[in-house]
Amino acid sequence: MKTQYAIGVDLGGTNIKCGIVTEKGKIVKKVSVKTKADKGPDVVISQIKKGVAKLLEGEKRKIQGIGLGAPGIVKHKKGIVENPPNLPGWGKVELGRILEKEFGLSIFLENDANAAAIGEMIFGAGEKIRSFIFVTLGTGVGGGIIQKKKLIRGDSGAAGEIGHISIDYKGRKCNCGSYGCIEAYIGNAYLVDRAKRSLRYHPESKLNEIIAENDGYLSPRLINEAAKLKDEFAINFIKESGKLLGYALASAVNVLDIPSIIIGGGTAGFGALLFESVQSAARERVLKSLKEKINVIPAQLKNDAGIKGASALVFYNLRKKSK
Repeated sequence: MKTQYAIGVDLGGTNIKCGIVTEKGKIVKKVSVKTKADKGPDVVISQIKKGVAKLLEGEKRKIQGIGLGAPGIVKHKKGIVENPPNLPGWGKVELGRILEKEFGLSIFLENDANAAAIGEMIFGAGEKIRSFIFVTLGTGVGGGIIQKKKLIRGDSGAAGEIGHISIDYKGRKCNCGSYGCIEAYIGNAYLVDRAKRSLRYHPESKLNEIIAENDGYLSPRLINEAAKLKDEFAINFIKESGKLLGYALASAVNVLDIPSIIIGGGTAGFGALLFESVQSAARERVLKSLKEKINVIPAQLKNDAGIKGASALVFYNLRKKSK
């Protein structure tokens, strides 16, 4: 059988990453261009075109289509990206029509977390799992729901917003306007703020020295470094973060009856400390019939999740058409 190829485009707030990917998930070529998000949608779209055009220079492989993962609400059938966060001035943009006209290829758009979930289903940790909840931990907390090898989108395409499950109705204010959302505890900025506030009561923690050495800067990566140095505060902080996420996911599992959970994104780099804590907390809070079925595993696509997930949209839709 001849190898099939698709282009995957990961539209981020800082960079646009593009790659040519095989149906087995191997990236054979990739480029990255600046998003220039502050210059508005016309410039960003021009940058997307530039990145894809660079990929196609001298390219002799037959490309089956272009998949693109974008933040915010995506109307996948109409090819519309709507009010994406970190991309000012967009409103509703018919990105699918614009790119199809430019390149003459089939275009498949999806919310970036949904695209990553499809990527894990086709190329990654979800390949042999029929149904799973996918969670991505980074600036925010995104998610996607795969049920019986199909993506669940909901009526408006916004299903899977795991980050906005509330774990405390009087809790921390979230950027979405609600209170107690899990994102307001473990989204990067919130997580760092929570750590810094707690550190006031733990002057013995190595993290204080690490922050001082980095001119007041703190990140999940640095918290993880302290944990590897056996810093008690950092270890307990990671465990607590996992527990909070586990409580949120227990609600999702109870509603969806899907006990398999795949977690990716930068903060998933906390590793076993986080994963064990998430699994233990989720088992504490789910219905008895689901306790032993809870299985929390790391995503496999790592740094290439955006490109591979976006390209997987092409193969996913082609497979649906061929059935």
